[in-house]
Amino acid sequence: MHAKTMEGLVGANMNMKMMNTPFRVYQEAERRGDTATMERAMGYVGETADKAEDYQKKVEKGMKEEAKEAREKAKSEQEDAIRKRKEERVEQEKRIEESRNGNTDTVSISESGKAVSGETSDLAQTGIGSRPVEETADAVKTEPVIYTKAGEAVMPESGTNISVSA
Repeated sequence: MHAKTMEGLVGANMNMKMMNTPFRVYQEAERRGDTATMERAMGYVGETADKAEDYQKKVEKGMKEEAKEAREKAKSEQEDAIRKRKEERVEQEKRIEESRNGNTDTVSISESGKAVSGETSDLAQTGIGSRPVEETADAVKTEPVIYTKAGEAVMPESGTNISVSA
């Protein structure tokens, strides 16, 4: 609670309590018919009522300042929250981008693989490599293999005819 608000509330409360005493004096003087005492007591009642009203104005002023401070604080907290969300979003986008880039596999095809697949690189076309294209293609070619029922590979004898029937 704001200091002005507290001061106003306490002051207004005390002046309202203090107003009770001169008011009782006024009532007693009225019963006796003492008009001078009645006027003096009403003067005190009016003064304390004015002081209570002044304190009430302090309360209102303090409450306005308190509300203004609360709005400013809420606005700054909202701006901070928006800024934090933007930072988190940027971080999250970075993490997503990193995860996309991190999980991809890259494949590079060697010169011998390019020769087999039919692709040629600049080096193979110009003949600037460790071996010419024809030699690498011959090295990659292999002889046919026959597998037995046990799963063992057996090299066919040269001149063997292979026929497949279904």
